[in-house]
Amino acid sequence: MAAAGRWLRSCCSLLSFPVLANIRRRCLSGVNGRWHQMVGVGLGVALCAVPVVEKQNSVSLSNDALIKRAVSLVTDSTSTLLSQTTYALIEALTEYTKAVYTLVSLYKQYASLLGKMNSEEVDAVWQVVIGARVDMTTKQQEYLRLESSWMTALRLSEMAAEAAYQSGADQASVTARSHIQLVKSQVQEVRQLSQKAETKLAEAQTEELIKAQGEESALPQGILGSTEAGEDPYLRED
Repeated sequence: MAAAGRWLRSCCSLLSFPVLANIRRRCLSGVNGRWHQMVGVGLGVALCAVPVVEKQNSVSLSNDALIKRAVSLVTDSTSTLLSQTTYALIEALTEYTKAVYTLVSLYKQYASLLGKMNSEEVDAVWQVVIGARVDMTTKQQEYLRLESSWMTALRLSEMAAEAAYQSGADQASVTARSHIQLVKSQVQEVRQLSQKAETKLAEAQTEELIKAQGEESALPQGILGSTEAGEDPYLRED
C-alpha cells in the first residue's frame, strides 16, 4: 500500500511540470471539445426525433368535407352497380329479341307449309315451334328478373346523385346524373328492338291463324259431311 501511495505522488508531481501540464490541458480540452460536440449532435438527433405536429387544415376535417368525400364514394359505387346491371340487362334483352325473331321465322315457315304437309309433318314442325316458344319464355323471364335488379340500381344511383347535390358535391352529382341518362338511353334503345320483335311475332301468329282457318274452310264439303255423318250414328246410339 505504501509503495502504491509513493507511485501516485510521483505521478502527480510529474504532472505539475509545465510541459506535462500543457499536455494534460490539451488532452482535457480535446476531450471536452469532443464531449461538447457529441452532446450537441446527440441533442440535435433527439430534437429531430420529436414529431412536429403541423396545424391541420380545419376545412379538410370539417363535417361537410367528410360528407362530400363519403357521398362521392357512394356515387362511384352506385354507378358501378348500375353499369353492371345495365350490361346484364342489355345482354338478356338481346338474347330475348333473338328468340322472338326465331319464333317469328318458324311461324312464317309453318304458315307457308300449311296444306302442303301431312299430319306427321305438321306435328313435327309444331313441336319445333313449341320448343322455340319455351326458349323465348325462359329468356323473357331472365330479362324481367334482371330488369328488376336494374331498376333497383337505377333508384340507388338517383338517390346517390341527389345526396351528392344536397351535400354540395356538385361534380359527383353531375357525373352520376349523366351516367344515369346514358344507361337509360341504352336500355331504351334495346327495349325498342325487343318491342319491334314482339310486334312482328303477333303479326306472324295472326297470319298463321288466318291461313289455318282458310285451309279448314277450303276442305271439301264431302269430307266435312262424312265427318258429321260418322258422328250422327254414334250420337243416336247414345
